[in-house]
Amino acid sequence: MDHDSIDQYTQFLLQSRVNSRLVEFRERRPDGSVGGLKMVSILDILNDGLSAVYTFYEPEPHTSYGTYNVLWQIEQTRLLKLPHVYLGYWIGESDKMAYKAQFRPHERLVDGKWVRTAARDGMNESDRPAHPA
Repeated sequence: MDHDSIDQYTQFLLQSRVNSRLVEFRERRPDGSVGGLKMVSILDILNDGLSAVYTFYEPEPHTSYGTYNVLWQIEQTRLLKLPHVYLGYWIGESDKMAYKAQFRPHERLVDGKWVRTAARDGMNESDRPAHPA
């Protein structure tokens, strides 16, 4: 997307046949008024869950905006009584995406098949012994 036009970028993020939302996260000032923009999340609202299309924020030391955003999406999904949260792409080698792996259970596309990973040890359910020793 480095060389795309503004129209192509807008069409990718905001013009689809699904119910999309652009959500701003802003800090609150001590007086309660709205402060600076901290994060933006673009979500699709599907029949069976929320889907994270794109989230961006200004990196700051000692913050976890990505994790905060996932927790917020989980809460919104519960409020909407939807069964799933789709976190979008996850690239295991990307430090910027590492926070996604901590949310369980999750499914990953491995060799063309969706594999459910439930435990913190990273083992796939299909790799677990049927009767643990």
